[in-house]
Amino acid sequence: MTKIDVFSGFLGAGKTTLIKKLIKEAYKGENLVLIENEFGEIGIDGGFLKEAGIEIREMNSGCICCSLVGDFDASLKEVLKRFNPDRILIEPSGVGKLSDVIKAVSGVLSEDVVLNSATAVVDAVKCKMYMKNFGEFFINQIENADCIVLSRTDLADAEKIKTATDLIREKNTKATLITTPIEKLDGADILNAMEQSETIESIKDELEHHHHHKHHDEHDENCTCGCHDHHHHHEEEDEHDHHHHHHEEHEHHHEHDENCTCGCHDHHHHADEVFSSWGRETTRQYTKDEIEAILNAMDDGEYGSILRAKGYVQAEEEWIYFDYVPEQADIRLGSPAVTGRICVIGADLDENSLQSLFGLEE
Repeated sequence: MTKIDVFSGFLGAGKTTLIKKLIKEAYKGENLVLIENEFGEIGIDGGFLKEAGIEIREMNSGCICCSLVGDFDASLKEVLKRFNPDRILIEPSGVGKLSDVIKAVSGVLSEDVVLNSATAVVDAVKCKMYMKNFGEFFINQIENADCIVLSRTDLADAEKIKTATDLIREKNTKATLITTPIEKLDGADILNAMEQSETIESIKDELEHHHHHKHHDEHDENCTCGCHDHHHHHEEEDEHDHHHHHHEEHEHHHEHDENCTCGCHDHHHHADEVFSSWGRETTRQYTKDEIEAILNAMDDGEYGSILRAKGYVQAEEEWIYFDYVPEQADIRLGSPAVTGRICVIGADLDENSLQSLFGLEE
C-alpha cells in the first residue's frame, strides 16, 4: 500500500524543515518519493534528498494545485508505476489551495493508494497578518488540514501563540494542532499527530469508555443512580409475587413518572445522559504546584462530580502529565507533547468554573 502525505503552508512557513525531520526520524526504511512544486520559493535541497535515496520529481512549470491538476494526475500515476513507493510526499506551492491538492490526489486513490494525511504548517508570528492579507488562500489551507503545525512558536510570545491558535480553531475545530516547536519533538510523535492518533476527542472517548465500564462493574442490582439499565424479568416478578391485573397494570404505568423506582418496568439510561466531558487545548505554562492545587480543588465538589481528569501541559523546562480520580492524583514530568491538552469527565460539570480553575478564561 502507498500512503500519500500532503504538506501545505504559506511561503516560508517551515514545510521543508518539517519534511526533512520526518524523513530523518519517522520515515526510516521506507521507499519514499517526493513530489515538489517550486513556485517562487526554494525547495528542499536536492543533494540532501539524493543522499537519503529519495527520488525527486520537480514540477516547476506551474502550481500543481491549480493549472497542473491534469498533468499532476498523470504524474502521480507514473510515480506509482515506476517506483511503487511506500509513501509519496507532496509539497505543493505555498500559494496554492490545499483543497485543490486533495482534489488532484483523489484521482489516483484506490485500495492500494490512500491519502494518509493533509498537514498545514502555519507561522505563529504571521498567522493573523496572513489571514487578513491573503484571505481565502491562507484560510483554505487551515480549513482542509487534518493536522496543523504551528511553527515559530519558539519566537512568538504567549499572546501571539494564543491569538494564532484561536484564529485556527475558528476555522478548523477538528484538526490535530501541534504547538510545541518541532525540534523538541521526535519525528515519530509528529507523524502520529498527523495521523491523528490522539486528540481531545480521542481522550474524551477513552475516559468515557473507561468510566462507563467501571461504573457498571462497581454498581450492583440495587443501584439507584439511574445511569445504567435496570432489567426485571418475568421470573423475578413471579418470585416477588409482583402481580397486577391488566387494568391495574395499565393504571400503574400511567401513574409513575420518569423518577419511578418501583422496579416494575425497565429503565433505560445511557451514559451520555448522565456523564459529560470538558476538554481544552492550551499553550499555557503551569508549575507542578499549580497542577497539584488544581487537582486537589476538584475534590471539593464545586466543579461538579468529577470522576476523572487527565492531561499534559507545558512547564518551564519539561512537561507535566497528570491523571486524577477522586482523592487520588498522579503527577509526573515527561517529554514534550505536540500541544497541551486537558480533559475532565463527570456529572453536572461546571465548565465555566473549570475553565477558570485552569486559568483559561477567554
